[in-house]
Amino acid sequence: MPTRSSTPGRSRTRIPGHSRTRTRTGLPGLLLSCLLLGLLLGAGPLAAGPAAAADNGTWAVFPTPSAGAAMTGRGYFFHQGAAGTTLSDSVTVLNSSDRDLTFRIFATDAVNTTDGGAFALLPVETAPEDVGAWITLAPETAGNVTVPAGGRKDIPFTLRVPADATPGDHVGGIVALGTAVEGVQQDGKVQVGVRRSVGARLYFRVPGPVTPGLSVEDVRVTRSAPLLPWVREARATVRYTLVNRGNVVVEPTVAVSAEGLFGRRVLDRPARELKLTLLPGRRIELTEPWPDAPQSDRVTVRVTAGAAAHPGLTSRSETEFVAVPWPAAGLLLVLAGAGITVRVLRGRRRAESEQDDSVLDLAGRR
Repeated sequence: MPTRSSTPGRSRTRIPGHSRTRTRTGLPGLLLSCLLLGLLLGAGPLAAGPAAAADNGTWAVFPTPSAGAAMTGRGYFFHQGAAGTTLSDSVTVLNSSDRDLTFRIFATDAVNTTDGGAFALLPVETAPEDVGAWITLAPETAGNVTVPAGGRKDIPFTLRVPADATPGDHVGGIVALGTAVEGVQQDGKVQVGVRRSVGARLYFRVPGPVTPGLSVEDVRVTRSAPLLPWVREARATVRYTLVNRGNVVVEPTVAVSAEGLFGRRVLDRPARELKLTLLPGRRIELTEPWPDAPQSDRVTVRVTAGAAAHPGLTSRSETEFVAVPWPAAGLLLVLAGAGITVRVLRGRRRAESEQDDSVLDLAGRR
């Protein structure tokens, strides 16, 4: 299926999150291996939400408010600084439950999950390599941190920007991972202990040349058709890849359209926000359901991506496919083949019968 793409043009921010951490537990005993839901393989993300403190109903994590300010006045950390500079801030863990809670506090990097593009923070056992590695938390976080029931803990930290830090956006977060295993789930032959975590996002910009970049790639279509055409609608799924090739975060918009023979418009979905933040250098796979796809046609499907914050940023890619009701066509071929076979067999029988009659007639004449 041929694919064509073009990117004539060359960001913005948001969001907190929370998740559950799964600890794999072997059947013979416990294996304490935390998988923070946010890891690209198998774990889920720190879910996106409105611009408010990250909160799971039991505890919350957010930038420490200044004296007299609202408790959750800042939903995330937003900072900027040149390479080589140092700044200080503080993160607050608020325990809204009626019992003491113990946490592992750590800083890490953010990623997008490959499938769907959700915002995620790397698990505690994965060493950060970007902004998460620039953060040094207060010494008390070297071990577990206990927050009393109904209380809060303010944890200072220092962020040192490396001298060789690249310009643009660097995204991570500070996470409070509950140490208590709150449940067990079966995952194949392994039991999974569930531990919850909440993370406050941190957006840091290093000044310098800022280049938004976005491309649509690898557009393809998979479809299924009913056995008999027009008994019910054919279904298809448009799959495509979005890549942030710039150095700032982008909140993409996507439009999907399709044309049949003679330029007929068979699909027209105008540009809409995807409600996700695509981080620099990240690649995500997305799908677009198409419940009323053509039964039979030659179709060109086009995916166009952009970003409201960058009007000149546009990328377009397309693919072509031929919609044929293959099950029905196959059935017709089978029926046609059966008909031809019956006619051939009848012809042979008729020829054999005529030959037998000729033999009998010759014998009678003798």
